[in-house]
Amino acid sequence: MAAPVINKSTPASSVQSLTLGKALNLGLRTAMEADPKVIVMGEDVGKLGGVFRITDGLQKDFGEHRVLDTPLAESGIIGTAVGLAVRGFRPVCEIQFDGFIFPGFDQIVSQVAKLHMRTQGRVKVPLVIRVPFGGGIGAVEHHSESPESYFAHTAGLKVVACSNAVDAYWMIQQAIQCDDPVLFFEPKRYYHSGFMKAEIDTEATPEPLFASRVVRQGSTATLVAYGPSVKVALDAATAAEEDGHSLEVIDLRALSPLDLAPVFESVRRTGRLVVVSEAPSEASLTSEIAARVQQECFYSLEAPVLRVTGFDTPYPPAKLEEEFLPDLDRVLDAVDRSLAW
Repeated sequence: MAAPVINKSTPASSVQSLTLGKALNLGLRTAMEADPKVIVMGEDVGKLGGVFRITDGLQKDFGEHRVLDTPLAESGIIGTAVGLAVRGFRPVCEIQFDGFIFPGFDQIVSQVAKLHMRTQGRVKVPLVIRVPFGGGIGAVEHHSESPESYFAHTAGLKVVACSNAVDAYWMIQQAIQCDDPVLFFEPKRYYHSGFMKAEIDTEATPEPLFASRVVRQGSTATLVAYGPSVKVALDAATAAEEDGHSLEVIDLRALSPLDLAPVFESVRRTGRLVVVSEAPSEASLTSEIAARVQQECFYSLEAPVLRVTGFDTPYPPAKLEEEFLPDLDRVLDAVDRSLAW
């Protein structure tokens, strides 16, 4: 995956080769070392180290008072975190699987998102809610959802999604430092993938948290994606080279607020846009992006904005998920349809 270039003059001790999961673990550890008010809480995050081992070793090193194993009650986890946040702590809640966030939905949209506005800015809610999301792991129902559009639609929340190890390391720390509540979506299928390993310079200057990034330059068409779909878009761009097509790929990174300036600039050059996401297409982030690009780049478009998404159905059983998820063939087909317009 494309990542910021490492300064070769940096001492070797500051550069580590890490998977996305290990990068998140190191980012959490770094944030906890820097600020004693950072607290990690969630189901099995302590002794077990989380179901995906993202919090492995943190309770051992920071103690049970800072890494809390909670009951299986998402509403209680988030409600408790709200109280901690307004009292000056910076809680980081882990929702064990994406589909488990819905029992906590009321707390998020009714309390977390509204407290700052309700108190006319007097109360801040520096709360991070980590959400492993997306499919591709062969799981059962409620374990492969893409609920990000619900929260991007909710005023008062910030929503981000990392797609690679470098961003995972820096973005989790930036989210924790943010005084606003942040929904932090993580592509769980890539937590421990060897091909997602990256060299992380822990002394580098990170990019802003709420900024999109061009991860591959091109001139034929623009692909926009986030989270697990970024790899699909990059693979499609590589495959398209065989047909002489140069596809530009943009990783959104921030889902609310959206940073679409790089997308507008790219579409004005290429004239074509394909948006890729695992979430269903109806009333989604891909819909918003298509509408905004149509509004801002109307006279530059050579073809309608096309979307490659999950289908408008509940997430299917594991044996059918490969038919549901956007893949290389579906993205390349969309590119071909755009070019043929």
